[in-house]
Amino acid sequence: MKYFTRIQKLGKDSLTFLGDPDSNFIILFNDNAPPAFEDLCVLHTIEELRANIEPRDMMLLNEKGFEVTAVGTEANETLRGLGHCTVSFKGGPEAERPGCIMVEAVKGEEPLTSADFAPGNTIEFI
Repeated sequence: MKYFTRIQKLGKDSLTFLGDPDSNFIILFNDNAPPAFEDLCVLHTIEELRANIEPRDMMLLNEKGFEVTAVGTEANETLRGLGHCTVSFKGGPEAERPGCIMVEAVKGEEPLTSADFAPGNTIEFI
């Protein structure tokens, strides 16, 4: 396991971009995020990034599986220091932004819903 955390709180606009085919992302931040960012973030417990996340790793969101397809040049650094990164569910061979982790659902996995991001649910990278 490279990273394991539990969702603590959802900012009021944190799921705005989820499900939109042109964006389809969430923003993760430790639960001590600056107030200016809280509304846009999925806030989670502060945890240690034990190893860098790389393409072909797996992300489990409350046990739904996603393959990591690309990792931005700053994503591991900001996840390690701030618990912060963007997770894009569009997949693709290149990260859209330096702090972005691109993932795509494992074949046969159920579609994401807002319930997948409920407080108490887990996010794990392996």
